[in-house]
Amino acid sequence: MNEKRTLGEIVEDCKEIDKSLSDKNVCFTGHRSQKLPWGFNENDVRCIITRLKVYKSILRAIENGKRHFISGMALGFDMMCAEIVLELKKRNKGIILECAIPCKGQESRWPIDEQKRYKKILKRADKIRCIYDSYTPECLHERNQYMVNVSSQVIALFDGKPGGTKKTIDYAKQIGKEIEIIKPKDDFDISSEEELMLKERGLSYEAGKIIKIKYHHKKK
Repeated sequence: MNEKRTLGEIVEDCKEIDKSLSDKNVCFTGHRSQKLPWGFNENDVRCIITRLKVYKSILRAIENGKRHFISGMALGFDMMCAEIVLELKKRNKGIILECAIPCKGQESRWPIDEQKRYKKILKRADKIRCIYDSYTPECLHERNQYMVNVSSQVIALFDGKPGGTKKTIDYAKQIGKEIEIIKPKDDFDISSEEELMLKERGLSYEAGKIIKIKYHHKKK
């Protein structure tokens, strides 16, 4: 005959289940396009290098057992991360992309191309969580707290300046989350490590531009 369990014991079990689920979760926080060195020009070498670093971070998280990735779907870093997760889903089974949006219509005043990009990502997402039906002064903050609360790791694109990204990182530190900070590339000097990253993706940096490497095969 099973012993009757107390409410406290049930609550503790639920906490353990929540922790085991959040251990596989990663969320993203970072700057919007307007605050990044390359703005909206994602063909800029600085953006391409930064994107490769983010790609490697997300891939490393997957290799370490992370399976659930949460993007706040803001302009810039958030959507970049969502697209990388969707790319990696093709080769990694069981990967989940969750889009945590602060309110309905957050994209309504964005450039048209970015609105289309946003909707395309939402259509391919595995899960969408909307914090509020309409904009409120608290919705962005509460979206950020939700993402951190349900994750064990935060991947951040952060230039060290005050703002929403810093507040989210500070909150994650306060509650003991693992944090990986990537600094946006703000110069055009390519290090040997960055050159190797480009080569791994079949790219090279020549005359101030990123180009695809052309491989010439000898005729037999």
